[in-house]
Amino acid sequence: MTTTPLDTAHAAMETTGSDAARLRFYDTLAGAELFLMLTAEPQGADIAPEVFEIEGTQYVLAFDLEDRLAGFAGRAVPYAALSGRALAGMLAPQGFGLALNLEQGASQTLLPPEALTWLVDTLGTGPEAAEARAEEFSAPQVPEVLVTALDAKLAGAAGLARRAYLAAVVYEGGGRGHLLGITGVREGAERALAGAVNEALVFSGLDAGVLDVAFLADSDPLTAALARVALRFDLPEPETPKVAVERAAPGSDPDKPPKLR
Repeated sequence: MTTTPLDTAHAAMETTGSDAARLRFYDTLAGAELFLMLTAEPQGADIAPEVFEIEGTQYVLAFDLEDRLAGFAGRAVPYAALSGRALAGMLAPQGFGLALNLEQGASQTLLPPEALTWLVDTLGTGPEAAEARAEEFSAPQVPEVLVTALDAKLAGAAGLARRAYLAAVVYEGGGRGHLLGITGVREGAERALAGAVNEALVFSGLDAGVLDVAFLADSDPLTAALARVALRFDLPEPETPKVAVERAAPGSDPDKPPKLR
């Protein structure tokens, strides 16, 4: 039987009961591709999920593997593939809960509407823009959990930038903190990268902390200063695009989320 990242994260949450494990589970859920069971084929951006009721709450059915969806349904059924992030954003405002991997896999669980609302609110707490002049950099002093979270988030941002540098920073006026300088940024990718870094901070349990993000040119003197002392992250190269043109699946564009019908 296949063990998925959601299975592993859910097992850790159930075993330890710790806040850190709970945050890792929701982080994994947000980034996972989920297959939402539908009553009919999608009509453009409109989808009609299969809904059932438990103790007065309506739930939709989603699975992290197509095989699990087929195993539950026992027949061919229409579905929409969405990220957990997009699915939560669709369900929470409507007051729906999520039945995840029901009767399939170790991560089967019922996530009530309030859990999805919490996830949406957490993901919606984005970074704030600010300006400050960096005067001095040194080796970073951050928890290992944050380094691991950043590494995972940046690995998932293939093609959006080339590399990132994490260092402790002293700003003009004496302010101190940590800075993640990102270089080789693809045009228009700043928002997605800042959001990914913010999620790494929040889901590592360090949401009370601050991590500044700067987008730098390779030729910027700050980039050279950072590179001398910083912890470096190399982002993966993007996959070679497919030649065939595919129709965008519902939920694949975060700026155009699917609609319930």
